[in-house]
Amino acid sequence: MKYSVGQIVEGVVTGLQAYGAFVQLDSDTTGLIHISELSDGYVKDISLFVKVKDIVKVKVLDIDDKTHQLRLSYKAIHDTPRKSRPKPSREKQGDTIGFSTLAAALPQWIITAKRRNHEH
Repeated sequence: MKYSVGQIVEGVVTGLQAYGAFVQLDSDTTGLIHISELSDGYVKDISLFVKVKDIVKVKVLDIDDKTHQLRLSYKAIHDTPRKSRPKPSREKQGDTIGFSTLAAALPQWIITAKRRNHEH
């Protein structure tokens, strides 16, 4: 086999499926970029990364000697950073969240509720 694990290769995207993209490296060798190897982040639509007939550079992750199929990675050599999600904050600006906050607010809520019930 003329390819080796870890090698950077170039090929043409020949097909897209929900689970990945097929790449033709030469007349005898094809490979698959599994959807998990497109990006470190969530991939909703493979075509946002590659399209049929695109020429792509990929890294060889594994080789099946019997079928000449390669397992390929796009994210290993392309900058596909995970989108940073804001971490949920335990505190709002100046306000704390928790049972003590509820306990402090409860007496006023009771007074307000009693007033509303007497008005109706």
